[in-house]
Amino acid sequence: MANAKPILSVITIVYNNVKDIERTMLSVLNQTYTGIEYILVDGLSNDGTLDLIKKHQSRIAKLIIEKDEGIYDAMNKGLALATGDYVIFMNSGDEFYDVDTVNAVFASADDADIYYGETEMIDSGGQSLGQRRHKAPKQFTWRGFNLGMSISHQAIYIKRSLIEPYDRRYQLSADIDWIIRAAKKAKKIVNVNRYVAKYLVGGMSKTKHRQSLTERFDIMKRHYGLVPTVFNHFIIAANLGWYWLRNRRTND
Repeated sequence: MANAKPILSVITIVYNNVKDIERTMLSVLNQTYTGIEYILVDGLSNDGTLDLIKKHQSRIAKLIIEKDEGIYDAMNKGLALATGDYVIFMNSGDEFYDVDTVNAVFASADDADIYYGETEMIDSGGQSLGQRRHKAPKQFTWRGFNLGMSISHQAIYIKRSLIEPYDRRYQLSADIDWIIRAAKKAKKIVNVNRYVAKYLVGGMSKTKHRQSLTERFDIMKRHYGLVPTVFNHFIIAANLGWYWLRNRRTND
């Protein structure tokens, strides 16, 4: 693979998000990198989203339109269709940072198990909220999520041979567990040292924040142990409080 151009499977899941879906789709379809397999999973939208999807259907490699049993059921459907060397999720409302993002990621190093970069937060109007509170670490290992999700889901490219389905016992935070499990297997992890994604703040993890936090605690306990997880959550709370005092927002 070091001498071949890797194929990237980009997966978008969506349900009733007519406001944002085309922006996300165009950020994928307009990439200068040509080795992209675009997979789109729609949960049977009825708000006009499907009209926008069908407008670009000829450029979508694989399309599923059917009811699902939640976010991670839909994401697992996308994974099951992926045939690329690497996988990334760019869900409705999120975007690649610019048109050259994917090209820059793969130009940064050959044959990494994981590539990752920085994320810009945007609000519902598309305005920048700046960098995430959790900055991407200079060097990342699976232990790096012990104080929070330091790399956003939209900013991590994982070799498909390392990934497993999402654990659907978690309804809101399975992406954390999914990344940790893949990172445990990774030998070569590359920081591309640039912004690679724009993340739309909000979503289910915000509207059901308590459930999301409970799931995250359980995931961290499973991977890092109970006592370290309890101790680390005091640090997480202190860091969050200090950030909020300085910025009056969390920028997760």
